[in-house]
Amino acid sequence: MDISNELADRVMRLVVSADYRPGKPKQLAAQLKLDPDEFRELRRVIKQLVLEGRLLYGSNHLVLSPGMVGGPSDTVRGSFRRAMGGGFGFVRPNGGTGVGDIPDDLFVPPGATGGALEGDLVEVEIRPSRKGGNEAVVVKILERARRQFTGTFKVVSGNPAVYLDGTPYDKPLAVGDVRGIPLENDDKVFVEIVDYPEDDGTGGEAVILERLGSSSNPAIDTLSIMRQYALPDEFPEKVLNDARAQADAFQDDTVPDDRTDLTNLLTITIDPFDARDFDDAISLQRESDRWRLWVHIADVSHFVKVGSPLDEEAQRRATSVYLPDRVVPMIPEIISNHLASLQPERIRLVKTVEIEMMDDLTITHTQVHNAAIHSDMRLNYRQVDQFLASPEEYREKWGEEVCDLLTRMHTLAMRIRKKRFKEGSLSMDMPDIKLDLDKSGKVKGAYRVEHTESHQIIEEFMLAGNQAVATWLDDMELNYLHRIHPPPERRKLRQLASFVKDLGLQVGGIESRFEIQSVLDQVAGTPLEDAVNFAVLKSMNKAIYGPQRDGHYALDMQHYCHFTSPIRRYPDLTVHRLVQNVLDKKKTPDDSLPTLVTLGHHCSDMERNAAQAERELIQLKLLHFLSKHIGQQMEAVISRVFADGIHARCIQLPVDGFVPITTLPNDKYRFERTGQMIVGFKQGNRFRLGDQVTVKVAKVDLQERQLFFEIIKNHSSRNDRPAPSSKSPSKSQYKTKRKKDRRDKKKRRRK
Repeated sequence: MDISNELADRVMRLVVSADYRPGKPKQLAAQLKLDPDEFRELRRVIKQLVLEGRLLYGSNHLVLSPGMVGGPSDTVRGSFRRAMGGGFGFVRPNGGTGVGDIPDDLFVPPGATGGALEGDLVEVEIRPSRKGGNEAVVVKILERARRQFTGTFKVVSGNPAVYLDGTPYDKPLAVGDVRGIPLENDDKVFVEIVDYPEDDGTGGEAVILERLGSSSNPAIDTLSIMRQYALPDEFPEKVLNDARAQADAFQDDTVPDDRTDLTNLLTITIDPFDARDFDDAISLQRESDRWRLWVHIADVSHFVKVGSPLDEEAQRRATSVYLPDRVVPMIPEIISNHLASLQPERIRLVKTVEIEMMDDLTITHTQVHNAAIHSDMRLNYRQVDQFLASPEEYREKWGEEVCDLLTRMHTLAMRIRKKRFKEGSLSMDMPDIKLDLDKSGKVKGAYRVEHTESHQIIEEFMLAGNQAVATWLDDMELNYLHRIHPPPERRKLRQLASFVKDLGLQVGGIESRFEIQSVLDQVAGTPLEDAVNFAVLKSMNKAIYGPQRDGHYALDMQHYCHFTSPIRRYPDLTVHRLVQNVLDKKKTPDDSLPTLVTLGHHCSDMERNAAQAERELIQLKLLHFLSKHIGQQMEAVISRVFADGIHARCIQLPVDGFVPITTLPNDKYRFERTGQMIVGFKQGNRFRLGDQVTVKVAKVDLQERQLFFEIIKNHSSRNDRPAPSSKSPSKSQYKTKRKKDRRDKKKRRRK
């Protein structure tokens, strides 16, 4: 028996053993006690076993036996998740006995979704993929997750029909008798499907439940998105009664006996000027050679008891949803905006993380308190930025103590931030968009929210609090929901490296966080910044909730959880409850891993649903605004380039529009991946990623929710920004090159 066969046998014996918990090849190497130089051979053996069908790759390259998912030729049941665009999706198998027993996501390629919609319970067959690994084919839809959808009413060929929102169906569904409902073309409606369309989108029937209003009315946008994403309107009465009972029992003028009294600490809150909840506050003292930081977080767990109506509803919602003109809270406002809101001049209950660190930022002590505080001042980001620019102007207004505290906070936060990035943390957040709305909900304007130093102060302290609590709980080896960000796949990093090289950026390989950050630093403050940041985000895996201790890749933190926002995130609330049990020295409920896996999936899904709803409503409101400005010219930057056209992002109004290649100046164009540009034969007809252009609003398609631009002028067409192809070839040169390529191709065939 050769070494490879012997190693293969050892791997198979390990993977099919009863106590095997799926891991990555590195973890298998540790379990098999292999030397570092044997690891490469192990990876080769595992790949061969996967090709032979004796092993499977699960999510994040976990190594599984076929029996864990029913075998390549058997069927698996799971929940379907449709990707945004592309016609493909993923299935999360049901069942399993622990973390990693089943792959989190089975890839379902285009054409194999079987007409499944988001959240549907489906049955799939697993088969080998042509690209390696495995993929799934939907063979049966067992249960529909949703029957109710929003859509646009139309009369098609004399018959009433509805085009559904948020589904892959591009054909309308017939609706029954609509007499009695005053409907007009383009009205927004809420429907229930009684007969789903075929796989190709044909057929299908729905019944209209409610007329929402005219699609031309911006006030209807929010209601449509809430219906489309199944966001709840109101809290059930039993939930409100539970919240009222908590309010009646709460006394905010005394510190409870079982709480650490921190009311004498100088404490402030810093939030957006229009913040809707206030769940974190900061205290900070400078001692002889060290810092002492207190991160105070509203103790929502005191009011939301396990198994109560409040808890059941909070778990179902899992997150608050922040829409441009309203918030859909996880917890009723009686608690989120009153009892648990860290309002100034009132005693409030908190979970406090006390962190002691030396001047070199080495943490020497961490302690978590069940405490009460008394916030001294509420500030917003804008005020703090103004203070940092001119500190002396605020000393009389705010007092020496508050100003000194802010100065200390700024000094420590910037040191932590500098150290964090130096050690490998990534800064790749895309800017948030804020809408200016009038009283009727119409858009007056929009702007990008700048991530200023005041934001960074709070961000660093929240990260420090999250990391400290996670480290404390992990040291006790307790099971709870971590915030996990898996490392990116090498395939995606290779694609990212190819993309940035095409832009002419100086980069070798992209294998580490330091190399990724180097790319981000190169484009910071340039027209390429948004495009490259977007490409980096696309190369990353999504952060999720789960009991695995896999760490957070982008933050470069091995121990990390969400602890600092229990008003708006259910995972934070579960961590607070575990902290309470530890502080009370009670037996901590050892939640089973499958239970935590299921809860993590639910919270991750609801977070993703909320983010999509927020993005789509912002886009829809901006489209309504621009539909009244057809022909208006704006300055923009080319943000993405494809073979069929260009995406341009406006500078003053943060919105993206598409420029079809057919609308560019009359010429014969080709797409050059190297350089990320569309090039014509005529002088000046070159459109590259990052070029600054003047565009005009050509068309707004509210049904498809798309914006179309026309380029008026390319201000960068003759610039000298480095690119692999700096000139457009003449037509004769292009023909000569085509002939040479054909001759070379024939020679290769003869060989």
